[in-house]
Amino acid sequence: MNVIDFRFRPNTAETINGIQNSKMFKGLCEHIDFSKMKPQTVPEVVADLDRYNVVKAVITGRDCETTYGSKSNNDSVIEFVKAFPNKFIGFIGCDPHKGMKAIEELKHAVNDLGMRGAAVDPYLAQIYANDAKYYPIYSKCCELDIPIVFTTGPATLVPNAIIDHVAPRYIDIAARDFPELKIIISHGGYPWVNEAIIVAERNRNVYIDLSEYEFSPMAEAYVQAANTMIADKILYASAHPFVDFRKALETYKQLDFKPDVRQKIMHDNAARLLGLQSSAMSATGGYRHTAAPAQVSADLVGEIVREVMARMKN
Repeated sequence: MNVIDFRFRPNTAETINGIQNSKMFKGLCEHIDFSKMKPQTVPEVVADLDRYNVVKAVITGRDCETTYGSKSNNDSVIEFVKAFPNKFIGFIGCDPHKGMKAIEELKHAVNDLGMRGAAVDPYLAQIYANDAKYYPIYSKCCELDIPIVFTTGPATLVPNAIIDHVAPRYIDIAARDFPELKIIISHGGYPWVNEAIIVAERNRNVYIDLSEYEFSPMAEAYVQAANTMIADKILYASAHPFVDFRKALETYKQLDFKPDVRQKIMHDNAARLLGLQSSAMSATGGYRHTAAPAQVSADLVGEIVREVMARMKN
């Protein structure tokens, strides 16, 4: 089965050192013994992904410079995508406190550098997901027709973070105010399991990835919801390198998804959300973007006109 990983970051030496020494995640890294993750070069990472049939991986950037003083990692996301554009899909991290500077960076990244989405971290920004500072970012995402990832979860041992900032109920408000905005709740909205499920179920534009919390208390509800309510709304994500992607793949083999639901979660839902061909790879070895209905109609009309003109000449 081909797999699309919706939360991934190559475990290069620079990435690992940056995470271990960051103000935000130093405590968490000690808590989970992150030192066990060994660095690799990007070509080595890509080769491993190929071996495990991970055909695409979404790399989410992070910008919390205003609140934590850490430089944005967006440049490295851009470099990863530039090096392996057929493997990696880049989402630009946005700091809502930067105002129009964040908007201009997002616009440039999408229009000029080929990035495909945005990412925000409300607990690191230390504001709620429905705070007005986020709304220009959401509006620009709608205009650019790109999805946005909300990093949620317990923010374990992250200094000054308040987990209520990422409660799904506030994402629900943003989803209501921006029904065209394609939203991914990362880390399952944990520990608000049922709340996250209902927010995804009641909003056409909201999806969930379950990364890191698949076997946490109450997490069985995610599997039940996938099999009965939101099969089209759950995305596979590993959270590599916090969780080795190989271990994450083994975890998903243990989850009791129905076969058709598993296919959707591991690949098809993400392919549809990202606008990729969902059934098979193209002859060139990469995905083809799915044309919008309007574009298909325009192409068909063009072909008919050209054929009629050719017949008239004959």
